[in-house]
Amino acid sequence: MQKPMQKTVQKTVQKTADTNYPIHELIAGRWSPLAFGRQPVSRETIGTLLEAARWAASCYNEQPWRYLVAMREDGASFERLAGCLVEGNAWAREAPVLLLAVACTTFERNGKPNAHAWYDVGLSVANLVLQAESLGLRAHQMAGFDGDRARRVLSIPTDHDPIAMIALGAPGDASTLPASLAAREAAPRERRPLDTIAFGAGWGERAPLAGTE
Repeated sequence: MQKPMQKTVQKTVQKTADTNYPIHELIAGRWSPLAFGRQPVSRETIGTLLEAARWAASCYNEQPWRYLVAMREDGASFERLAGCLVEGNAWAREAPVLLLAVACTTFERNGKPNAHAWYDVGLSVANLVLQAESLGLRAHQMAGFDGDRARRVLSIPTDHDPIAMIALGAPGDASTLPASLAAREAAPRERRPLDTIAFGAGWGERAPLAGTE
């Protein structure tokens, strides 16, 4: 008698933050995975993510963020972005979408340097990442890419800085990762204690939080 086929169970990892104070579930559940599913992300969904990014706050409403986007199904376009990744981030090639976040470093209003451009792009990416979480997707932001190559291969203007690559897609099967990456995937999320990052009106003074009176 033929044995019944066993179902393969995908081992996706959840890492809800262990917080001292209640925070929104999208923030508590957000983390940066290494395993991504191969199912494509629709163009409509990508539009929704970029729309969320578009509505971030920025200095003088300059909106200095720019995004280069490639879908795996686009082949050569995807490879242009993937080719900018450092070797240690080769796992990101498995994601169905890659983005490169870029900052315009001069104000359009007067041509002067915009010292807040990187900060503002960070706000925009945070919108994109949380919107992705709300849709059941994951995003992993990376500093590990060759900025000079990105400028050259992707024709990025000189007054724009490539800041971060972002791998995007549905959660993947952690059991498919190499052992070294699987260990990183399973590691618990950690953050510095609140009293080491938040102070009162003077550096090192106790912040006005509940239980600190």
